[in-house]
Amino acid sequence: MNKKSCFAVSAVFLVFLAFFFIVNLLTPDVEFSERENRYLETLPKFSFSALFSGEYIADFEKYSTDQFPWRDAWITLKAATELATGKKENNGVILCENDTLIEPFQKPDSEEMEKNITAVNTLAENAGVPVYFALIPGKAQIWSNLLPANTPNDSQADFIDEIYRKIQTQTINMNAALAQHAEEYIYYRTDHHWTTLGAYYGYVALCDAMELDATPLSNFLPETVTDEFYGTTYSSSGFSWISPDQIDLYVKESDAFTITNYLDGTPSKGVLYDWSYLDKKDKYSLFFGGNTPWIQIQTGNTEGEKILLLRDSYADSLAPFLFSNFSEVHMIDLRYYKASILSYIAEQEIDRVVVLYSVDNFATDSNIFLMGR
Repeated sequence: MNKKSCFAVSAVFLVFLAFFFIVNLLTPDVEFSERENRYLETLPKFSFSALFSGEYIADFEKYSTDQFPWRDAWITLKAATELATGKKENNGVILCENDTLIEPFQKPDSEEMEKNITAVNTLAENAGVPVYFALIPGKAQIWSNLLPANTPNDSQADFIDEIYRKIQTQTINMNAALAQHAEEYIYYRTDHHWTTLGAYYGYVALCDAMELDATPLSNFLPETVTDEFYGTTYSSSGFSWISPDQIDLYVKESDAFTITNYLDGTPSKGVLYDWSYLDKKDKYSLFFGGNTPWIQIQTGNTEGEKILLLRDSYADSLAPFLFSNFSEVHMIDLRYYKASILSYIAEQEIDRVVVLYSVDNFATDSNIFLMGR
């Protein structure tokens, strides 16, 4: 390449950098990404100590990545380019048949897992009531047949079995319960959660373990409340052209339910379904209004027992099925609730406790140790 060619290439590159630098200066920062359902990085505060430690540079790099002009369009372009070259993976997400997005499972660090197992065993030993433990496998396990051949994907079933061997209370085989219905619409194609139908099969498995009669599926009249749901896996994948999911509701709202939500640390009137979320990207938060530390539901079934779910967001779509079996359903999310669980069980006169987590969350959530306190 001669000098003139080198100069021309350099000039084009500098113009490119200058253009995006100016655009970035003139474009106001975006605080929240609807598509990704998360808050984006803001401009880090400058200090010489942060600069010399490298912290400022690292934070500024994250900020620049999050606030890059037309970021969503670039992510989509990258995904389309990967697909055009025969690669169906982008940002750790694989595009499978029927517009199904799957993140392959990688067995997580065992140290965190051992802490969480200890917490469950401590709870079971000290709760004074029956404790049940259930891990929910994801699409990477139940729909693993959709992944391209030779895709690195550790077995969640083996991982669950490994944990269950160390758990000193009754375990529930959610993997078998869901595998029996693998041909059905039990996971969202664009999200990591199970569908309401998948949650129903999880409910049946819980009832079987607790020797309770599950309400037959035929008793419900499912209602599709949206067919425009794009979930978290879609948001990170860049495959923005795929078709959306639908959300179905099986349990109807009723005046018999008294729902109390402790979102801000004080009780307030709660809802079974927050319909405002149907107008937002985060449509799964339709169930109970999304993540919250603590929810109490009086179901109107005065003859039933009281149950406590120590859970992640998978329980939000399962809990309504329990209303026909229990007088009260309590739900605690340990990411936000820091008080003693053992004291809560005693004070609320809880009859049964279910520890209900997805495989990914149980293996990585650093707050699970709190259930043993």
